[in-house]
Amino acid sequence: MEIDESQNYATNSLASQNFEINIDAICRIFRVSFSSEGSSCLFLPNTSALLQERKNEVELADLMNHLLMEIISAFADMQNQNRTKCFLQSSPHEHNFRPISQREFPFKKCPPLDCTEANMLNYLIETYERVEIEETRKSVRLQKEHHNFICCIAQNLTVVFALRVLDGSFTEFRAVVNSSLLLPYLLSRNMPASFLEKLISVADSEDVVYRIFEPVLCNLVYLIRWMSLTTDECREPLNLLSELCDVKIGNSRPICSAVTLLPIWQPAPFTQSPAVELQKLSFMGRMLSLSAFAEDDTNVVDTYFPEPKVSATDMKLICDTLRLRIEDIRQSLYRTVYGLLLNGASKDAALKFFETALKHNAKRSQMQVRALQVSGDGFMLNLLSVLQLLSVKISVSKVDPFYVHDGRSRINFADCSRFKASTQEVTDWIDSLNKNPAHKWQEPKFPTECFFMTLHCHHLSIIPIIHKYQRTLRAVREYQHLIEELEKTESTWAGTSAERQNRKLLKRWTTDVKRYQKSKLCMDVMLLDNMLLNRCFSFYNQVCQLILGIVAPDAKRGILMSLPDEVPMLFAALPDYFLEDVADFCLFVIQYFPPAANGAYLDDILVLLLMFTCNSHYITNRYLVAKLIEVMYVVNPQVQQLTPKLSDALLHHPLAYECLVPGLMRFYSDVERTGANSEFYDKFNIRYHISIIFKTLWQIPEHQGKIVDEASHGRHFVKFVNMLMNDTTYLLDESMQTLMSIRELQDLMDNQTEWDKLSAEQRQNKQKQLSQEERQCRSYLTLASETVEMFHYLTEKIQDPFLTSELADRLAAMLNFNLQQLCGPKCNNLRVRNPDKYSWEPKKLLDQLTGIYLHLDNSTRFPEAIANDERSYRKELFDDAISRMSKACIKTQTEIEQFRNLQERVEHLVIEKQKAEVDYGEIPDEFRDPLMDTLMTDPVQLPSGNIMDRKVILRHLLNSQTDPFNRQPLTDSELVAMPDLKNRISEWIAKRRQQLSK
Repeated sequence: MEIDESQNYATNSLASQNFEINIDAICRIFRVSFSSEGSSCLFLPNTSALLQERKNEVELADLMNHLLMEIISAFADMQNQNRTKCFLQSSPHEHNFRPISQREFPFKKCPPLDCTEANMLNYLIETYERVEIEETRKSVRLQKEHHNFICCIAQNLTVVFALRVLDGSFTEFRAVVNSSLLLPYLLSRNMPASFLEKLISVADSEDVVYRIFEPVLCNLVYLIRWMSLTTDECREPLNLLSELCDVKIGNSRPICSAVTLLPIWQPAPFTQSPAVELQKLSFMGRMLSLSAFAEDDTNVVDTYFPEPKVSATDMKLICDTLRLRIEDIRQSLYRTVYGLLLNGASKDAALKFFETALKHNAKRSQMQVRALQVSGDGFMLNLLSVLQLLSVKISVSKVDPFYVHDGRSRINFADCSRFKASTQEVTDWIDSLNKNPAHKWQEPKFPTECFFMTLHCHHLSIIPIIHKYQRTLRAVREYQHLIEELEKTESTWAGTSAERQNRKLLKRWTTDVKRYQKSKLCMDVMLLDNMLLNRCFSFYNQVCQLILGIVAPDAKRGILMSLPDEVPMLFAALPDYFLEDVADFCLFVIQYFPPAANGAYLDDILVLLLMFTCNSHYITNRYLVAKLIEVMYVVNPQVQQLTPKLSDALLHHPLAYECLVPGLMRFYSDVERTGANSEFYDKFNIRYHISIIFKTLWQIPEHQGKIVDEASHGRHFVKFVNMLMNDTTYLLDESMQTLMSIRELQDLMDNQTEWDKLSAEQRQNKQKQLSQEERQCRSYLTLASETVEMFHYLTEKIQDPFLTSELADRLAAMLNFNLQQLCGPKCNNLRVRNPDKYSWEPKKLLDQLTGIYLHLDNSTRFPEAIANDERSYRKELFDDAISRMSKACIKTQTEIEQFRNLQERVEHLVIEKQKAEVDYGEIPDEFRDPLMDTLMTDPVQLPSGNIMDRKVILRHLLNSQTDPFNRQPLTDSELVAMPDLKNRISEWIAKRRQQLSK
């Protein structure tokens, strides 16, 4: 309520109105008396004398100002302390208004100060409340306008005097810490709502507001610093801060300006760990640190997780309780930051804080990082939540993708690996943009800055925490395995010199397991939060929209099929973690908390997964493409049964129908070379994921038709089958070798006499070797089973592409070799105990291998290819296979007869081949293939000038698209036929045959 100077009441004296009525109203408001000291109200002798002396001349404002000054002076006079305390506790029943009892402060963490200033402020606040009560009174003897005018003057003067009390005008200087007069009232909510806003509006400068609220803000942070999520006590201080930052006077928010002027807003670092300093010492850092992570708050562990095992019911209750508190904290922090950003004077400081927090925590993206050099997980996750809430209403169309390369960017992307460009290529491209007059760098706007800071914050917060969560689970498993292994061998070390050391190890490992399990429970609370995960999905969907807008603008209208061959430089120069983080996050949620994936909107994420799987040439890092495929793998119903809707949406997407099959086939071959030291073993895991996806696609008619069509007309199928054969040969061979090794070790352990001859150390080593062989065997057999099964269902509908000149002989040799492993003379060495433990199913494997023979039997080329295999094919081998199929009832009688007929035709071809064999003797060097040292039949010239047999070089190109002599890139289209040389070879062959026939 402001004083309206246009009214005449501003200059009216007491003489112009009824004297007793005015005095009575003033006495009720200020609880004073002008008549005698006998009253229960405070007698003001000086004001009373003034009133007697100038009864008809004293103006209302002067009178109330004079009496307030006398009351405050009485508080300041230590001789009157007892008098004022008695006055404050009195109850003047003779006045007709609601008395105010002794004030309660329910927020016990911040009690009122016991000092003169506190009594002054308490009186002024009570006076303000009495003014509000007085405004509701109706006086028939006093005009309404005049009555309201008295209340307005009293209210304004009360606020002005409160401001002076808080500013220290009536007392000596008081330290900021632990000296806030106003904070107890604010936290306990026992102050009129309008008092605060009036107090701020009366302060006529930022300096005054700062001096008044510096103690409030500093002590508020000090309180929060020692609070924990084990209670709700932190909710009130954070809500209060957000309300203070929401107070708006005109176009400004004075408290927001005061916050960013505090010395602790963003103190300059003075150690080698600025990220830790920012979290522990800065204004916002202390509030952002509230979390339930075990490393952030041990009280949470002690209160909720005293034991490492918690029932599902208790865990749900604990999670609901803590997550509700955490969400309240994040919402309060968001409202605070939102106010800081809306206020012009504090916006830059707020953005600078986020920029500094991200800069100091850049090391969090590294694989190995020292915890003492970066901020805690709780701080980063809360920071992320605030940025996510700020980004909710950002439209991707307003985000400038060139900001990543702008020199004014708040984030340094210089050291990031890019999608399809080297560091030098990016530098050259940016230089060309700077020199191009047509290109104008946009002025960074808040939507762009906020979007990319949020994206980078995901990279430094949720993604490292996900990796930490996975490491924690892995550590628990490894420690438990160590404990089991050591306990299993207890009989070998009990009673020996190693017993004491092993007992210590068991005790330490058990303690570590409990510690990791408790940490994991705390991470479950913080990380598996549906609200947090949904916000992440929502933002990552926006990220995918941004990338789609760069590489495929038409995708927004549903016109996307395939991307152009040339990669746009704007996309190529983007950091590849933009997409890798999306994949990592999806993998985590689908594996550990699938309900969050089912409830989220993921349309753009799915489109991006499909688009870059089908256009893997857009991304240099093949492991990134493999990670996208892994997302499709974990969504697969065979792997994760809780995400059927997500799997259907992915596999039945129009883009999936069009190009998923050729994309997977192409990448199955491309992943043969990744550039990493572990590429040989990595490719098997990647291809295993693809094989599981193919198995599901084969069950969908649209995709099965696409596979058949790709086999008949596609460019990638032959190379795909070649890689499939390579893998099957290697994996089955390794599986058989490990099975034989396991059999030998089991036989040794069963032979008690031989086993006892070994020393304790030797027996322990043998047991470790057995465990290692068993793990490898499981892995090899799992991968091998999937590749053989893929061969089986593909050859049922597709035959001719498997029997091209480049593949037929190798396919037959592969089948014969593995059939020999199963049915040959050494097959008894594959019998191990508990075969299910290793997923070893010899009958199923024999059924699938012989099934492939039967599927390909429709072609005349297949028996010829089998007959050409001089290494493994034997008539006795097929006889043994027929016997085993009959005995184990693996095949029907009709199928066995078909297999026998195939054997007869092959045997006939072998005999004919032996009769037709010709020994050509010494072959001229120019007719020899330089790689295989065999007689060429269809010579071709390579770009390097070397001449090879066509079938040999084509077989080489199936494995590697390079010239075998200089490793330069090479394709079959670059091969040049040599008809003259071919004719000369044919003539020489005819001549030799003629000579040998004589």
